[in-house]
Amino acid sequence: MKYLAILVAAASLLLSGCATTIRSNVTAFNDWPAAPQDKTYVFEAAPAAEDTLEYRSYQVLVSNEMAKLGFQQADQPSRAGLRVGMHFSTTDQPVRVLLANDPFWAGPVWPYSRYGFHRYGYRPFYYDPWRYSAYEVEEVVKHNYERQLRVTINSSDGRKLFDVTVTNSSRVQATPHVMPALVQSAFTGFPGQSGVPRRVDLKIEPQAGGAAVPASAPVPAPTPAPAA
Repeated sequence: MKYLAILVAAASLLLSGCATTIRSNVTAFNDWPAAPQDKTYVFEAAPAAEDTLEYRSYQVLVSNEMAKLGFQQADQPSRAGLRVGMHFSTTDQPVRVLLANDPFWAGPVWPYSRYGFHRYGYRPFYYDPWRYSAYEVEEVVKHNYERQLRVTINSSDGRKLFDVTVTNSSRVQATPHVMPALVQSAFTGFPGQSGVPRRVDLKIEPQAGGAAVPASAPVPAPTPAPAA
C-alpha cells in the first residue's frame, strides 16, 4: 500500500502542471431584447452570509465576461440600466469504494487454500483463481464535488431578461480553480437559445500561485435534435 501511495502522489505532482478539462451543463432562459438600449449594469447586493472576498472575486470574473459582450459596470448604481445577480454553491458528495491491489505476488496457489506466502510470513488473502495471485481489498473514500453557478440579469424596472444555471461535477476540490470555466461557460453563446440544455467543455491551465484561467475556446457539445 505504501508503494502504491507513493506512485499516486508522484502522478499527482506530474499532473498538477497539466491542463484540466472542466465539463459543465448549461441551461439559459432569456427574454433578451433584439437591440438593448442600455448595457450598463450594477451587481445586486449579496446576502450578508454570502458577501465574502471569494464571492467578490467571482463577481470580477462575471464582470470580465460581460465586458467581452459590450456591457459596462455603472459608476453610479442608480443610473444602471441592468441588475446582475450571482449565486454559487459547492457540495461535497463522498463515495465509499472498494479497491483491490496487488502489493505482492503470492505465486501459484491451490483454489482451496486460504493462505499464501508473503515476505513477512503467511497471511490471509482473497484468492483469484483466474490470476493465481493474492490481493488485498481496501475501503477508501472518494470525493465528488457538485457545483452550481447561477447568474441573472434583470432590467432596472424588474423585468427578467436572462437567467443561466451552470452545473459541474468533478474531483477537483478547489472551487477557485473551477470557477473561471463555469463563468465563461455561463456566457458562451450569449444569450443563446432559451431553455435548451447544452454542454460546454473548457480546459483550465494552472498558473503561478495556484490561479487558473481558461486555456482554450469552449467546445459546446452538439444538441440532439428533438424526437419526431
